[in-house]
Amino acid sequence: MESREGKSLSELEEEIFQKFGAFMTGIAKIDELGIAGSKLLSGFQQALEFIRRPPIDMNSKLVEKIIVANETKRVKAYISSGCRKLNNSIQSLTNFHSCTRGLCNHIRKAKEILDELEGLLGDVTSAIQTTDGKLLAFSDLDFDVELNEQATYNDLEEKDALSDSQSPDITHLAMVMAFIYSMVKQDYLMQEKIVSALDLRMSLEELESYCQMWSLRPFINDEVVHGAWEHIH
Repeated sequence: MESREGKSLSELEEEIFQKFGAFMTGIAKIDELGIAGSKLLSGFQQALEFIRRPPIDMNSKLVEKIIVANETKRVKAYISSGCRKLNNSIQSLTNFHSCTRGLCNHIRKAKEILDELEGLLGDVTSAIQTTDGKLLAFSDLDFDVELNEQATYNDLEEKDALSDSQSPDITHLAMVMAFIYSMVKQDYLMQEKIVSALDLRMSLEELESYCQMWSLRPFINDEVVHGAWEHIH
């Protein structure tokens, strides 16, 4: 069967499988990037906690007794410096700025990969529309992150059940790609908002929530992603 562009259906299917493989490679890259970003956010949290750590309470009777009992030159110098070690303060500020830059670079790199994923999804959409307009009204599965997650997930489960004993059809792969792209984009948008909110004035409670959200990746359905990897041969 020849398509309108002169390629046979089998050739277009092979192209789609190759695009799917490249797409999943991109997903692996963005996963690795997310793990690195989580470590940077934790580093930012630790640096901010040190910077914001309150000094020793010099009005405390217990603290006063401890200082009097151990009043060496070193302790006096520490108290004079505001109960902070200069080297530690400098290192914390350095780590703070380093993690901030690293997170900004993370967002830039993640956006580049996300754009590549969108391009691959667009290529697959075009290939499917080229094979036969009746294969899938794929225009309904656009790049909007507001896809009906449960309905799409249920559809993917049904198609997986039908394709247990055979290779998945190309429309199924396209749906998997669209669904995973939707999840990854939502995860990226969350990370982008977190990074844009980071500054010295934010509460430690808010930052802790950001760290948990980043590591939990609430928009990612691991079952769908794991199922997609099973289609890579």
